[in-house]
Amino acid sequence: MLLLAIDTSGKNGSIALARVSPGQSGIETLEVVSLDGGAFSAQLVPQIAKLLEKHGCSKNDLAAFAVVSGPGSFTGLRVGLAAIKALAEALKKPIAAVSILEAIACRTPSYGRVLAVLDAGRTDVYVGDYEIKPDNRSIVQMHSERLLTREKFLAEARAADLNSKTIVTPDSSLAAAFRASGLNLEVNVELIEYPNSGVIARLGWEQLQRGQVVLPEELQANYIGHSDAEIYSKPTR
Repeated sequence: MLLLAIDTSGKNGSIALARVSPGQSGIETLEVVSLDGGAFSAQLVPQIAKLLEKHGCSKNDLAAFAVVSGPGSFTGLRVGLAAIKALAEALKKPIAAVSILEAIACRTPSYGRVLAVLDAGRTDVYVGDYEIKPDNRSIVQMHSERLLTREKFLAEARAADLNSKTIVTPDSSLAAAFRASGLNLEVNVELIEYPNSGVIARLGWEQLQRGQVVLPEELQANYIGHSDAEIYSKPTR
């Protein structure tokens, strides 16, 4: 069984081809191909075709798909989701929609309460609040995914019960800012490598095994915006 995974949510993206062997629960990543940001629409389909050809298979050999549904770039997400929708609809194959914030949270070896933080531009951050069980890391419980200002995130992180809590981010400037604020004296701040599509393939396969399947017509981008309370509380000019 072959699974194709795509991430076009960030400045740069990637695609991965993975294989699941009969009788095995794990997944083997055959190859990850990087995509340059700013030209996803021109690169994506040709790179998928090239990747399949390189491994001696065609789109008809694909049995499932995994795609990052957000949060991230409006245009980038649309490109990746459109490609997966078209392939899954034509081939009648299942889709797993993966949050990039969950993928970031799963990159840490820590467990317990994990806050995944990603730069959202300007002074905002995307924040995913998860619970990772020490006895079964494949099941991640999401408490919330929100868009916050950096100031509000720092205030909430300090005010919360910080026992067994980890903040994890792939953004070196965010990690440096959190440490400079003194937050790392209260909670562990980890800088991790940005998860590529090989990670998305694994998380997608775990979802598919649990029956968390999205139909092509149901696949939507998870942009995550400020709540109405945050929007209307901002001063007008």
